[in-house]
Amino acid sequence: MADPKGFLNTGREGAKSRPVGDRVKDWNEVYVPGSLLPIISKQASRCMDCGIPFCHNGCPLGNLIPEWNDFAYREDWGAAYERLHATNNFPEFTGRLCPAPCEAACVLGINQPAVTIKNVEVSIIDKAWESGNVTAQPPERLSGKTVAVIGSGPAGLAAAQQLTRAGHTVAVFERADRVGGLLRYGIPEFKMEKRHINRRIEQMRAEGTRFRTGVEIGRDLKATDLRKRYDAVVIAAGATTARDLPVPGRELRGVHQAMEYLPLANKVQEGDFVAPPITAEGKHVVVIGGGDTGADCVGTAHRQGALSVTQLEIMPRPGDERAPHQPWPTFPMLYKVTSAHEEGGERVYSVSTTHFEGDEDGNVQWLHLTEVEFVDGKLTQKPGTERRIPAQLVTLAMGFTGTDRENGLVEQFGLDLDERGNIARDGEYQTNVPGVFVAGDAGRGQSLIVWAIAEGRSAARGVDRYLTGASELPAPIRPTDRALTV
Repeated sequence: MADPKGFLNTGREGAKSRPVGDRVKDWNEVYVPGSLLPIISKQASRCMDCGIPFCHNGCPLGNLIPEWNDFAYREDWGAAYERLHATNNFPEFTGRLCPAPCEAACVLGINQPAVTIKNVEVSIIDKAWESGNVTAQPPERLSGKTVAVIGSGPAGLAAAQQLTRAGHTVAVFERADRVGGLLRYGIPEFKMEKRHINRRIEQMRAEGTRFRTGVEIGRDLKATDLRKRYDAVVIAAGATTARDLPVPGRELRGVHQAMEYLPLANKVQEGDFVAPPITAEGKHVVVIGGGDTGADCVGTAHRQGALSVTQLEIMPRPGDERAPHQPWPTFPMLYKVTSAHEEGGERVYSVSTTHFEGDEDGNVQWLHLTEVEFVDGKLTQKPGTERRIPAQLVTLAMGFTGTDRENGLVEQFGLDLDERGNIARDGEYQTNVPGVFVAGDAGRGQSLIVWAIAEGRSAARGVDRYLTGASELPAPIRPTDRALTV
């Protein structure tokens, strides 16, 4: 364990953010580079000898958190990296993007600020990259089996890397022009610079994984043809069907899904555009949806020079402390101030959009809303609370309802869906079609990056067992949550 008195002698301290006035002028990550290394050993020392590490329960990956906390405290960065990578293929992604359910389950968090697990994690992997410890791990021999992975988000990449290292020949098909899925085009640069993806892809290429971009299975290549070419298929296409808002005025120009807006901003950073085709510059911006995707839209609008940014949420404002029905070690719904919210804008809770109003040219100009409240368990509009706010750009960030059904992938494979509209699978992540597996949001529904990587690893083990009759890949440390995934 780390310092037995660390949690008594050291308070919680996180990464330092760059000043708001500086960071909204660029697209670099918001934190001061190198600000964690001087403090991270002391922060790791706060990890307690808690007997039962409930942080393992909070993390779907089964990360060996107390072990790498101890190594980080002792500044044995090589050993810390080895324990970190034992369960997580891409800790530089999760250390930047995960909401850290492990910290919500930290035993210290019962009555003190939890250990900064996420910061320790990202410090370990960044140190490993800097020191050259992260190298390609190609297989010693090939199995002669081939696997196609559909989708290059975290689930697809994790499955592909595990299967490649097991000796199978793996090709990843991505419909976008670059590898990374929502990591590439859904996550703004200020949350994770894309160099982190690029170097992982280079590592995977060196291991033998092949990538095919600009190929959409179901449209560019029939699913049935793909199945004939490969011994097994892993569907990791995500849950990309966005929830819409069918109210009057939805057809006005300037009302966009978040995943129409965010990728264009990222393409500017990739050098594809000088300026984004959809921009917040000089406009009153309204973001509908109070989650992480909505916050990404808020931060993006600030950097594009919006006149004002308002974020709407239909649910009441969460509390600052755990609610009684969300006791430790469950993940609580708390009021969260992200880096984007620190940069400005207004957040409005308990409101519902009634309609949009446009000008004579069909451009959105106003958003009409009303306050709502729960009556007999149902959200109901409050009479007399209707008002309108200026809106020249509206982004819909209300979540996703399932995998894409328009490209024909589901029908061409002949896949069964579960009652939630996700692709159904068994405990081995295999669908009703033999040899076709599913991992991540396509089978689970919209979820966290840690679940995506965990399911990619677990699906890879199921594929390996299907192809070879046994699997040398590590078993999932945490049992599959059958209630949510089958």
